[in-house]
Amino acid sequence: MRLGIFGGSFDPVHRGHLILAESCRQQAQLDRVWFIPAAQQPFKPDGPRTNADERLAMLELALADYPNFEISRIELERGGTSYTVDTLTNIAALHPSAQLFLLMGADSLVDFPHWKNPHEICQLATPLVVNRAGEPSPNFVPLTEIVSAERLAEILANQVEMPPMEISSSEIRQLIAEGGNWEEFVPVAVATFIHEHHLYQ
Repeated sequence: MRLGIFGGSFDPVHRGHLILAESCRQQAQLDRVWFIPAAQQPFKPDGPRTNADERLAMLELALADYPNFEISRIELERGGTSYTVDTLTNIAALHPSAQLFLLMGADSLVDFPHWKNPHEICQLATPLVVNRAGEPSPNFVPLTEIVSAERLAEILANQVEMPPMEISSSEIRQLIAEGGNWEEFVPVAVATFIHEHHLYQ
């Protein structure tokens, strides 16, 4: 099984997340994509704005029409700071026959050398670096100190292209707080959930 791993706060999940995951699924011929909401991201010490149950509920609504997407609660159940290397190690132990792929935005490459055990991450999973249309090409220089030339060539060969999507979860939260127009950036069911539960206000 070719399994894509997509981690993040998903606070809230939005259309850009879904387009990125679907682009990776199609172009890398993934059998499944797991959305893995973080308990606590290392680079976001303030934590998610909504609780785990609310983020899970929004993910369930967003993924309802995607049969190849599912949610893994592995990081929420583990608790504490969510390190990618720990998650990949756990998944590899539970699914030893799966070929793992790590979904990454091109902007993540800058910080990647500062992640916990980045070399081990690249051994456990093949990074699928996503190049958004209209944005600068990914800078793979940070990987040259982490992986071999052969492994880097493999990562380069697995780049994924996706359409432009100029929105982020933090921008959506800001629009909601300011009373702006944000509903178009999230699935309809997610927008309804946010309204009904008065999130991010």
